[in-house]
Amino acid sequence: MSVDSSFGKLPDHLLTEIFIRVPVSEWAQISCVKKQWANLFRGECLWQAALATTFPLANQAKRWPGPIPRGLSKRRFAALYVSKHIFSLDGEIDEIVGHTYLFLKEQLELSTMPPSSSILHGTIIDQFIACGKSRDMADDLASQIWLAVLDNLEENEHTFQILKRLAQEGDVFLPYPYSRSIKVQWRVFEKLFTDFRDCLDHVDYYDVLACAKTKFQPIPSTWLGY
Repeated sequence: MSVDSSFGKLPDHLLTEIFIRVPVSEWAQISCVKKQWANLFRGECLWQAALATTFPLANQAKRWPGPIPRGLSKRRFAALYVSKHIFSLDGEIDEIVGHTYLFLKEQLELSTMPPSSSILHGTIIDQFIACGKSRDMADDLASQIWLAVLDNLEENEHTFQILKRLAQEGDVFLPYPYSRSIKVQWRVFEKLFTDFRDCLDHVDYYDVLACAKTKFQPIPSTWLGY
């Protein structure tokens, strides 16, 4: 699109009204067309408008206590988008679920040395309990978030190292609901023995297999044989 075209000369407030009606999947591409447009997507005004248009009830939400902050409009839009498109919670869009998902995914993907899984899991549980969720609900939501994050991590060397570290973490006795569910632990090993099987050398394979045998019996046949 020519920079000199009439569309390219539209003021920011009109561009904002146009862009927020374009599918979200195209926003990254749009932001690369012009510096002016990139600045719009970096600013707060466009995200406030997108939030009000896409999630009109978001403005009624109050700030919550707990260790995971709500953030500005861009962060809130991302959290609500995640809640709607990744989690199906009886039709209800729970913003804090999206924020918690983003928190855990960023801790695992962006940190060179993320905290232990017990610390991350405890932070998630504390956040849900601070927001009034029951212990059972906090445990269920935390498990859903762990499973969703594990399934959406990029398949690269960093993810392989994170999964291997999670698999080899020693068992720590923690009261319910502060210990990760068996489903989450199983998914870590499942991904290592399937999606990342070719990354495991001889030593890694038998180390991870030994850890798996201390947690699960019987071991699936697909996990056996190097």
